[in-house]
Amino acid sequence: MPRKDAVTAKVSSKHQVTLPRAVRRALEIKAGDRVQFDIDGDRVILHKRSNLDVNYLETVSETLGEWASAADEEAYANL
Repeated sequence: MPRKDAVTAKVSSKHQVTLPRAVRRALEIKAGDRVQFDIDGDRVILHKRSNLDVNYLETVSETLGEWASAADEEAYANL
């Protein structure tokens, strides 16, 4: 039985879902905002991400490539 505050949406043929208005309002999601999906077994938790968080993570991830060599994997394998 669905929870009292549950809302539903239909998955399209392209496997897309429009966020229901109640969800957009609750999380204050607007066009261009970013969201994060945390998968926990058969449940998914949706979070609104701030653009600052996303920009920071994208910038930092670009600098981490130097730590992805085979030599690094071998050196840090037992940590």
